[in-house]
Amino acid sequence: MTEPEPGKSPENPWPVRAVATRVAKYIDRLGTVWVEGQLTELKVRQTTAWMVLRDPAADMSLTVSCPRDLVVNAPVPLSEGTQVLMHGKPQFYTRNGSFSLRISEIRAVGLGELLARIERLRRLLDAEGLFDPRLKRPLPFLPKVVGLITGRASHAEHDVLSVANDRWPAVQFAVRNTVVQGPNTVPQVVEALRELDADPDVEVIVIARGGGSVEDLLPFSDETLCREIAKCTTPVVSAIGHEPDNPLCDLVADLRAATPTDAAKRVVPDAAAEQVLIADLRRRSAHALRNWVHREERIIDQLRSRPVLAQPLAALDARAEEIERARAACRRDINRMISAEAERIGHLSARLQTLGPAATLARGYAVVTATDGTVLRTTADAPAGTRLRVRVADGAITAVSEGPEG
Repeated sequence: MTEPEPGKSPENPWPVRAVATRVAKYIDRLGTVWVEGQLTELKVRQTTAWMVLRDPAADMSLTVSCPRDLVVNAPVPLSEGTQVLMHGKPQFYTRNGSFSLRISEIRAVGLGELLARIERLRRLLDAEGLFDPRLKRPLPFLPKVVGLITGRASHAEHDVLSVANDRWPAVQFAVRNTVVQGPNTVPQVVEALRELDADPDVEVIVIARGGGSVEDLLPFSDETLCREIAKCTTPVVSAIGHEPDNPLCDLVADLRAATPTDAAKRVVPDAAAEQVLIADLRRRSAHALRNWVHREERIIDQLRSRPVLAQPLAALDARAEEIERARAACRRDINRMISAEAERIGHLSARLQTLGPAATLARGYAVVTATDGTVLRTTADAPAGTRLRVRVADGAITAVSEGPEG
C-alpha cells in the first residue's frame, strides 16, 4: 500500500510552516499591482505606516504598509477618506498568517480623474435606464411618515425638520443619522435606505446633505448607492448640496431638490397655502354654481317666452277653426253630392215608370196569362175552354177562351 501524499490525508498532514511557506511563495509570484481605494485608517509609527484601503463600492478592504517617509512625502496630505492610487506587492507573513500590501508608491487621484470616472459611471447608469423619467414615482400629497437620512445635528436636518413643521405641524419623521462624508458614508446610507424602504409606514424618503466640495460629495455619486436608490419601492428625494451640485444620486432619485429646504417644501404641503387654495376653490366653485343657475334661469325664461309655452291654447284654437272650416266644406260637398244623386235617381225612376208594364197597362193594354201563369203569346196558346186571367191597369179578371176566331 502506497503512502498518501503529504497534506492529502489526516495520516500524513502538512505542518503549519509548510502551508504558510507555500502560501507565501504563491502570493510572492503575483508580482506588483496598482490598486485604488479610500483610506479608512492611518497609523504612522517611527519607521512604518499602516493603513486600511477600502473599496468604496463594496464592503471589502486591504491592509497596506509602507515606510513612514512614503506617507510623510506623499503628494497630498493623507487622511481618512482620501482617494489614492497605490503601487505595491502582496505579501503573506508566515509568522502570524496575515496578508498585507507592501506599498512602494502613493499617488493621489486628481479631481479631473474623479470627474471623468463619475462621467463614465453616469453614462453607464444612463444606458441601463436608471435615469429614465418613466421610472420616476410620484410623491404622495401628504405622506404619513417621511424618512430622513442625514448627518446628526446637521444644518440639513435642522432645515428639513423646521421647514416641514412650519408648513404642516402634524407631519412625522423617521430620522436615520449617518455620516455624510468619508469612507463610511455609502454603507451607512445604504443600510438606512434599506431600513426605511422596508418600513410600511414610510411613504417617502429624503436624503439630505449640505453643500461641499466635489470630494466631499463623492459618496453620493457611488455606484452602490445609486443602484440601491433605484431598487427602492418607496419614492426617494435627493437633496444633496446646493443648486450647482449634481451628484449621480440626484439623477437616479425620483425627485431632485435644490437644497434640503427645497426638499421639505416639495415633500410636505403648506397648510396655510392649502387652506388658501381650498378657500379659493370654494369661492370659484360657488361662483361657477351661481353662474350655472343664472344661465339655466335665462334658458327657462327664454323657453317660457316662446308662443308655444306663453299661449299653449292658441295653436289649438287655430287648429279648431281649421277643423270647423273643413267640417263645413265636407258637409256642403256631401249635401251637394246627395242632391245630385237624388235628382239622378228621380230621373231614372221616371224613366223606369215610363218603360214599365204598369204604364203600358194604363194606356189600355192588358196581359193575358193562363192559369199556370204563362203569358199567352199566340192564339194557339188558348184553345177553346181554356181559363184565362186578364190583367188590366186597375186589376185582373178571369175569362174562358172560345177558341180562335174564324
